[in-house]
Amino acid sequence: MGGDDKVVFTLAQVSEHNQPKDCWLIIGGKVYDVTKFMEDHPGGDEVLLSATGKDATDDFEDVGHSTSARAMMDEYLVGEVDMDTVPIKQKYTPPKQPQYNQDKTSEFIIKLLQFLVPLAILGLAVGIRFYTKSA
Repeated sequence: MGGDDKVVFTLAQVSEHNQPKDCWLIIGGKVYDVTKFMEDHPGGDEVLLSATGKDATDDFEDVGHSTSARAMMDEYLVGEVDMDTVPIKQKYTPPKQPQYNQDKTSEFIIKLLQFLVPLAILGLAVGIRFYTKSA
């Protein structure tokens, strides 16, 4: 025999397996039938069910699974996914933040005001104290 015996599934085919009694996941371009593992999964079956119908690679990696958990995956492997049927993930780019100093006030004036305003308040307080004490 020879050749390659890999079974290739589309995202639509894998997405049909999204029930507690029939659950398939896509992790790292491979398809896993985790139905038998649902009750034993430490995070519960809801975690696995929420990862169906999409590429669950990021969900799997974010949790930080142990090497023994990764070794168990081979037991549930049923094939590979045709990556052309999986939508490309868009990288999040945050919106550009406006400049802090939008009104173009020079830095010198801001620093001068930061010094003079408290000084003026202090002078006013001393003047009021002096005026009310002498009266």
